[in-house]
Amino acid sequence: MVKQLIVGDAMHELATTRRILESLPEEHMTWKPHVKSMSLGGLATHLINLLNWQIAIFLYPEFDLSTVPLRREALGRREDVLEEFDANIVKLEKLIAECDEKTLGEEWTLRNGDHIILRQPRAIALRTFGLSHMVHHRAQLGVYLRLLDIPVPGVYGPSADEEGK
Repeated sequence: MVKQLIVGDAMHELATTRRILESLPEEHMTWKPHVKSMSLGGLATHLINLLNWQIAIFLYPEFDLSTVPLRREALGRREDVLEEFDANIVKLEKLIAECDEKTLGEEWTLRNGDHIILRQPRAIALRTFGLSHMVHHRAQLGVYLRLLDIPVPGVYGPSADEEGK
């Protein structure tokens, strides 16, 4: 039952995230709403990184942030974002399909060197560090689209741009 809930939840959130990524305006990929904000392309690339980290939850018993670059160079084309996102979805779907309830219950650790950030069963880590984290940044991307006057796709129902269609 746990696996069914995780699979359904993950696939819904990932499909919704892809719809937002399909709306990326290539002419604004370097745009930032504020000097402290990520660029539009940087935020989209971060969503891909989060998908890579979700894959890592299933591949490794822990993930050490000190071993990965702080910032990955932002992708500049919507096509590149979607291509990498789709390739990672295939990997994640395969890993989820192959895992069992025992694997989902195994402890997974997120650390930054010696500092433990979280230690949770894989299923909970996928939900919190993976999916909820992705939903948070996907919402930011929706705000970016709104500020650029780009129609925002609906997430849990129609958006203001989709009402009446």
